Amino acid sequence: MRRHLIKRFCLAFGPRLPRIWLILCPVSVVVLIVLSASSSSSLNSVTLTVKPDIYANYRRLKNQAVNDYLDLSSLSVGVSKLKEIKICGKEREHYVPCYNVSANLLTGFKYGDEFDRHCEVSKGESYCLVRPPKDYKTPLTWPVGRDVIWNENVKITKDQFLSSGSMTKRLMLMEENQISFYSDDGVKDYSHQVAEMIGLGNDVGFHQAGVRTVLDIGCGFGSFGAHLLSLKLMTVCMAAYELTGSQVQISLERGLPAIIGNFNSRQLPFPYLSYDMVHCAECGILWDEKDGLFLIEADRILKPGGYFVLHGSSLSTKKGSMASPIEEFAQKICWTFIAQQEETFIWQKTIDPQCYLSSIQGVVPPCREEREDTQAYYQPLASCVGGTTSKRWIPIQKRNSSSQITSAELKIYGIQQDEFDEDFESSLSALKNYWSLLTPLIFSDHPKRPGDEDPLPPYNMIRNVMDMNARYGGFNAAFLKEGKAVWVMNVVPIRARDTLPVIFDQGFAGVLHDWCEPFPTYPRTYDMLHANGLLSYLISEQCSITNLLLEMDRILRPEGWVVLSDEMGPIEKARSIATQIRWEARVIDLENGSDQRILVCQKPFVRR
Repeated sequence: MRRHLIKRFCLAFGPRLPRIWLILCPVSVVVLIVLSASSSSSLNSVTLTVKPDIYANYRRLKNQAVNDYLDLSSLSVGVSKLKEIKICGKEREHYVPCYNVSANLLTGFKYGDEFDRHCEVSKGESYCLVRPPKDYKTPLTWPVGRDVIWNENVKITKDQFLSSGSMTKRLMLMEENQISFYSDDGVKDYSHQVAEMIGLGNDVGFHQAGVRTVLDIGCGFGSFGAHLLSLKLMTVCMAAYELTGSQVQISLERGLPAIIGNFNSRQLPFPYLSYDMVHCAECGILWDEKDGLFLIEADRILKPGGYFVLHGSSLSTKKGSMASPIEEFAQKICWTFIAQQEETFIWQKTIDPQCYLSSIQGVVPPCREEREDTQAYYQPLASCVGGTTSKRWIPIQKRNSSSQITSAELKIYGIQQDEFDEDFESSLSALKNYWSLLTPLIFSDHPKRPGDEDPLPPYNMIRNVMDMNARYGGFNAAFLKEGKAVWVMNVVPIRARDTLPVIFDQGFAGVLHDWCEPFPTYPRTYDMLHANGLLSYLISEQCSITNLLLEMDRILRPEGWVVLSDEMGPIEKARSIATQIRWEARVIDLENGSDQRILVCQKPFVRR
């Protein structure tokens, strides 16, 4: 086959090539014959002796002398060596695309919109690879890395640290080259206080109250979220983009779920009825401004019976007084005020959708049905209440306490049980195979072989994982099934089937995103990126695969891993681009005779 391909290449292009190519063509044929003869038996042993769902041995493929078909394909189109993409300058060490206040102002954005994400303003920027700071160090492994991070890895100075609030300084200690975070009794006491205010004995009972997912707006540096995660509550930190001292960047560096986002003028990239609790402690949002649009947005993503927790010294002037403008508008969106203790206020969303149809003057009306069917991506804030006609209008207190989705619930999403189970089983099988392939390299201190028991943390080098085309969250469920100490950001492409509701209802984290644009996070914030079928999808959408891989390089930590599963054509294209951005990349052939391929890449640690 290889000899035939080279011969066709020589006959077709020989007359148009320099004389040296005419000499190389027959030489290539001879070399390929020799190499094929010496390697055919070993190649056959790789591709035929393993089970159909197991990928060919990674180390053997890595060391084999014969280039695979992708190298031959590159030769056939006359590509001798692809030019490496240049490395960005120092000014882009912490670069986040789409957030450029000065450019936004020049474009005409104002009234706070200049702080929003505007990718159209950033279009046309030159390609380059975002490099780490000069003294960047590989993060400490989980769970040690949750409490200690290298201060050169994040953009915060000592002056910014000293100017932060007393609570922050009490929970953080900035030393010569690292920042340490301490478990503070104040955070635990506050969590207990919130639990008691909603009628629980302690915060261990949050699950009993139906609370599994929490959106922590303006999360500080993640201490409250870290505590809730220890209680097995999926807590996502969300904060606006910050030039320095970013809450989101530090939370992700600690291995805690976080995403850049705000709703100054647009809805958050979550569907209706996503979270069980929305929490804001001194988050800087003036909730009673814009005629209550911010509270309506909080109501949109809050599930029936869910809780809105507000904490801050600016909310009350004396004990027993409420922030009256907020309280008045909370009544208009059918929230019930539960309790106040000192500076903490809690409301509960109604479980009765008929409340919004009430004749009470001032009640905010429900949205029209066509509005509810629109994906919440770049949509303006609404002045109506959403989700009231949804079949997902199920009070959190009546929901199954486990993350298992029942057949009856799947019918609500229009998903067949067999389809859902197949997604999980295939993800579980894939994860086991990925782990077998990567383990000898991931667990550098533990020479594990496939079939051995996984070492316990802190040897696990992977903590932050992104599934870039999450479907039903099967990859996330597989990690839980295997007991891996990771969390997964499940991303659903905006023009794909919107499966985020079923992802949230399993207690997972997720977000809508357009992969034709950059992802809203800081550089070097994920350890592993996974995508099944995303390349084919983007090609069908006429989006740039080069831009996608450059963006993946930006958000991937040095020595982090990329696993892409797709058809041979898109994988071939991605592999050639991976070479340009200096990834170590290998294609792995599946053993089922399909056109499906696996591209496994590792990002190198590129210094200045």
